[in-house]
Amino acid sequence: MRTSFRRSAVALAAAAVLLTAGCTATDSGGASGVVELNYWAWAPNLDQVVDIWNEENPDIQVTVQKQDGGDPAITKLLTAIKAGSGAPDLIQAEYQKIPTLVSADALADISAQGAGDIESNFADGVWDAVTLGSDAVYAIPQDSGPMMFYYRADVFEQLGLAVPTTWDEYADAARAVHAADPANYLGTFSANDAGWFTGLAQQAGASWWGIDGDAWSVDIDATPTEQVAEFWGGLVEEGVVNNTPMYTPEWNAGLNSGTQVGWLSAIWAPGVLAGNAADTAGKWKAAPMPQWDASAPATGNWGGSSTGVTTQSEHPAEAVKFATWLNTDPDAVAALVTTANIYPADTAAAAAALTAPPEFFSNQPDFYDVAAEVAQTVAPFTYGPNVNVAYSAYNDEFAKAAESRQQARFIEAVAAMQKITIDDMKKSGFTVK
Repeated sequence: MRTSFRRSAVALAAAAVLLTAGCTATDSGGASGVVELNYWAWAPNLDQVVDIWNEENPDIQVTVQKQDGGDPAITKLLTAIKAGSGAPDLIQAEYQKIPTLVSADALADISAQGAGDIESNFADGVWDAVTLGSDAVYAIPQDSGPMMFYYRADVFEQLGLAVPTTWDEYADAARAVHAADPANYLGTFSANDAGWFTGLAQQAGASWWGIDGDAWSVDIDATPTEQVAEFWGGLVEEGVVNNTPMYTPEWNAGLNSGTQVGWLSAIWAPGVLAGNAADTAGKWKAAPMPQWDASAPATGNWGGSSTGVTTQSEHPAEAVKFATWLNTDPDAVAALVTTANIYPADTAAAAAALTAPPEFFSNQPDFYDVAAEVAQTVAPFTYGPNVNVAYSAYNDEFAKAAESRQQARFIEAVAAMQKITIDDMKKSGFTVK
């Protein structure tokens, strides 16, 4: 078993094995009879997909134990790991939670079970999220949330606007939309969606945490994130984008009425639009995100999860076999699409399973072709062990910045996030450089 993360010093090696935390999965000796695996997950109807596996694999039976959302399941797992019993064999884990689970010695390194053999199935940025930049593998990617630009095609046509391919063009389009009708906005800056802002920073080249020798580094206030904050702060101060948080009644009403002309969101946006603005079906289109450097296309992830094997599992080989099947087998991935409504992380399996556009985007037959192209450009991003603290700091600091409508406050919010995150890590005993 590898040494676990210690609060006093994180054992990290930047070159060979970036994170020497967490147990390496070892088999329990090949128990005879049926191997029974417990799988904690929250994706809808996942048990229907698992039924396919159970029918085809009588010697390895998997039971899905439905959990509440992401955070409650992770908290429950950490409690079981600390108690030394009660943990499942497998856990559905959001990408940003993997460093927290590794630091708590909750996720096993499953590279010895051949998990690394399927690396080519996934975009580099997605694979990086489950390996933390090392040779270790802590989970198998399941779904991803590549970010895209959604816009009202009818409004763009009426105004004679081209779809923006750069952020400068996005700013010009925002000005044109608002000038044509002061009630309309191309987008909004949402101060209550840290994952959204993280994806924008990721696209710009940010990686908020990193490895520096035997310690963590925190780079939230590096140039890429400051660039994103300055850009949006400028548009908010200018008044050409809104500062209404997403998912509020006002924002939902804007989607319905057409005052929200665009949305920078993820691959799962069609479901939200269909639920909140059903009458606008057929009026929207999707495109790649505007770029900072058009010659090097990139995007960020907003959402997505993986299947990890816990350090308490007595059957890691069987668990990895199941997790690999679940997330790479064409039939399994097709079932995940139809029953759980996910966007598969496996690029080839996703292309095979998604042959028709979402009903809300029936006017765009190439919707998933665009999505597949975008998904391949997910930029690498390293999360840290206190993502929850950084996200909370975002909500607090950017709420004040958005309310002020002052560009300078947006940049100050990034600096505040940096300080709060570092202070928390040091207080928790992590070595930070």
